[in-house]
Amino acid sequence: MTREEDIKKAVEVMRQGGVILYPTDTVWGIGCDATNAEAVKKVYDIKQRDDSKALICLVDSDARLQRYVRDVPDVAWQLIDSLKEGGKPTTLILDGAVNLAPNLIAEDGSIGIRITNEPFSKELCFRFQKAIVSTSANISGEPAAQNYHDIDPRVLDAVDYVCWSRRQEHYPHTPSSIIKLGKGGEVTIIRK
Repeated sequence: MTREEDIKKAVEVMRQGGVILYPTDTVWGIGCDATNAEAVKKVYDIKQRDDSKALICLVDSDARLQRYVRDVPDVAWQLIDSLKEGGKPTTLILDGAVNLAPNLIAEDGSIGIRITNEPFSKELCFRFQKAIVSTSANISGEPAAQNYHDIDPRVLDAVDYVCWSRRQEHYPHTPSSIIKLGKGGEVTIIRK
């Protein structure tokens, strides 16, 4: 299967409200349409996770990020620009989430969102034309799946489609850094 066919199939499944497993710029992720509350609920069920713990999502560009955050603060753009120079993938927690499934948004109205530069996940986001949920492919509380072969069989069986791309990798991958940006410009590092 070509990468293009793999992406086309994953997009088709997400457009129908399905859940996929896919390689990201960090660890393998469980994904779905970030605007579809039923699909997001399926992800919480697969992870056996309480929906009060917000999930993050991936987008492919600055423009797409602005579709989901009411006012992106200047400090966020500065961070995003500095990370484009090859820094560690970093998820930003931003206030004022809009146009996303309500059960994806934290109680305080914030969303964890990351612009991916990894070729597969970036192309997937671009082709889907919406934000995609990206939460580690594991049962809540268990280690994140760094590579395809690390994914729990229960997770594999629970999703609607498993991407073929990058399944053969055996590299160490780590979750993203997480930085919360407050309304007043406060910066809090949640995970290095």
